[in-house]
Amino acid sequence: MSAESASPDLLLLLQRLVTGEQSLDEVYQAISRSRCDDRLGSVAVNPQGDVRLDLDRERRCGYPEVIYAPGKSVEALVQTFQRLLTERQNGLATRCSSEQISALQAQVPEAIVNTVARTVRWNRAEPESGKVAVVAAGTSDRPIAEEAVETLRWMNVSVDLVMDVGVAGPQRFLQEKHRLEGAGAVVVVAGMEGALPSVVAGWVACPVIAVPTSVGYGASFGGLTALLGMLNSCAANVAVVNIDAGFKGGYLAGMIARQTIQ
Repeated sequence: MSAESASPDLLLLLQRLVTGEQSLDEVYQAISRSRCDDRLGSVAVNPQGDVRLDLDRERRCGYPEVIYAPGKSVEALVQTFQRLLTERQNGLATRCSSEQISALQAQVPEAIVNTVARTVRWNRAEPESGKVAVVAAGTSDRPIAEEAVETLRWMNVSVDLVMDVGVAGPQRFLQEKHRLEGAGAVVVVAGMEGALPSVVAGWVACPVIAVPTSVGYGASFGGLTALLGMLNSCAANVAVVNIDAGFKGGYLAGMIARQTIQ
């Protein structure tokens, strides 16, 4: 291919590679993204066409598309995950069944599995950037907290998980609150009455992402009580995501932490 026939974007990428402005990996990723459908930015990953993967999302939004496993066949999930890796994009699948996890482990042995979080992920080796603390009120909240942790690790954000520091024993959080120092954001995961985010928020100078869980007895209404309690927090630095939305809480906290690096 002559220089005259090459696109201006490709020539610019090659020029940046030669001058050292961009690495080989960065140029490869840019060229890979350019292969996506320019109009839709998505590709079908299986012959049935029931899964269309947004390979342009990393360029637009900073991170690749995350795979929500429920409703996908084992074959479609594996194909989608493998396509992300082929395109050299970080892969994260959430809410995986045991059958889906086993299939992904067999086909992508280098992937990292967290059976508590029900996640499977693969990351390029990159330095961590930003810090987030994930605080769980009780052991029953751990699956949702672990989903937030795995999301942050997929984002290459430094994360510290603080477990079982709910308001029934307030001294437990005070013993561990030093671990929140330097965090750009804190994720607080709690069920029951959902009081912990307000407590934590009163001790930190950063956003607190509250994640209500469906843990609790009958009047918790599957997490609705915790959700409403968090939405009514009098702490000004608390924002709330959906019930059991560990991924969403972790993702938002990770974006905040990476944006606030000094």
